[in-house]
Amino acid sequence: MKPSLVSSKQQVIRSQNPESRSDTAQGARHKEYIGQRVSFGPEPYAFAKGELMARKGKKKPRLLQGNEAIVEGALAAGCSFFAGYPITPASEISEILAYRLPQVEGTFIQMEDEIASLGAVIGASLAGAKSMTATSGPGFSLMQENLGFACVAEVPCVIVNVMRGGPSTGLPTNPSQGDVMQARWGTHGDHPIIVLAPSTVRDSFDITVKAFNFSERYRTPVIVLSDEVVAHTRETVVLPDPDEIEVLDRIRPSMPPEWYIPYEDTSSGVPAMGIFGDGYRYHVTGLIHDIRGFPTARTDEIEPFMRRLFRKINQSFHDIQIVNHFMTEDAELIVIAYGSVARSARRAVLDARDKGVKAGLLHLVTLYPFPRRDVMATIRDARVVLVPEMNMGQISREVKRVNEGMSQVATLNRIDGCMITPQEIYDWLIKEA
Repeated sequence: MKPSLVSSKQQVIRSQNPESRSDTAQGARHKEYIGQRVSFGPEPYAFAKGELMARKGKKKPRLLQGNEAIVEGALAAGCSFFAGYPITPASEISEILAYRLPQVEGTFIQMEDEIASLGAVIGASLAGAKSMTATSGPGFSLMQENLGFACVAEVPCVIVNVMRGGPSTGLPTNPSQGDVMQARWGTHGDHPIIVLAPSTVRDSFDITVKAFNFSERYRTPVIVLSDEVVAHTRETVVLPDPDEIEVLDRIRPSMPPEWYIPYEDTSSGVPAMGIFGDGYRYHVTGLIHDIRGFPTARTDEIEPFMRRLFRKINQSFHDIQIVNHFMTEDAELIVIAYGSVARSARRAVLDARDKGVKAGLLHLVTLYPFPRRDVMATIRDARVVLVPEMNMGQISREVKRVNEGMSQVATLNRIDGCMITPQEIYDWLIKEA
């Protein structure tokens, strides 16, 4: 009989790590919602045709929480290496991968801290493994220098940050969206970055697969910015079969090792990536480097290198920038939301429509590169735009930046460690109507 994933192993981890004891605190935190209407349903998002067929018995539904779905997505994408350090509310990812990765001949390592964790992930990727780590706010802060190293050395990897209240140790078991700007600008220097935010359990699976595909296609680290609500929400989902999932791998060099140029410019801006175990040895550094990987101070090499880093992302906005529209076609009041708040916003929009209010939701899946064109096209004809966030206003700053006076932009912020409910957004919509 195989051991249970939530048996004595997890209990030992929880008893040794006080930060992991989230269940009791989480239950107490949500007592304020008992007796209130906090429905997201009937379904968080409309089912695609394949999922409707599954409901009729074609596929077996599974009850998963968001963190479990991230694990399933990583494995489906071909992840074979994980290095991390336990931290609430992301610990389930490492706990489950410690059990699952060896079953697929992968490697799990618990490192001494988050600095070492991302360092190990970078090394594993250079050796050819699809690699990832998972953490929360304090650990994400520790990863910033190595995140910059992965950017400048163009090392594909996935970093999951399950956001919690901060700053510092903050609110370990409470939800927040306070790390948005850190995800974009946390590591120093000019650099492009891809940041994706799941809102549902199924999102957590799909977006993790997408994160690995982006990291491999563009040779870049990708951040999955989840939050405590999404991470610990359990939903019935139907996962696709392996042959239904698009899985991308990095471009490998077609020439012999002695002819290989590791940072050669290409039309896509993405150079082929040689694997050290295959004989492709080259210099890897955090310094600005020439096309062979060696440090350079030549201006005619520095600027082309930096511009290529940005070009490989900027010319692929059509592929990277993902948004979902819900009832925005004729909307006079537009809600722009992401993460777990997008769930509340969807319910609020549905309820407002029932009252005759022309409300709509622009759900941001890609936070960075910020989907400027989609936002501008959506809010152009809106009377008022609301940006609800569990922070003091971070994505709202981006919305105001691209708004250019087209619409009035309002904010709804909550920073007390509790989720923004559908009722709060609904009340604002009714008031503005």
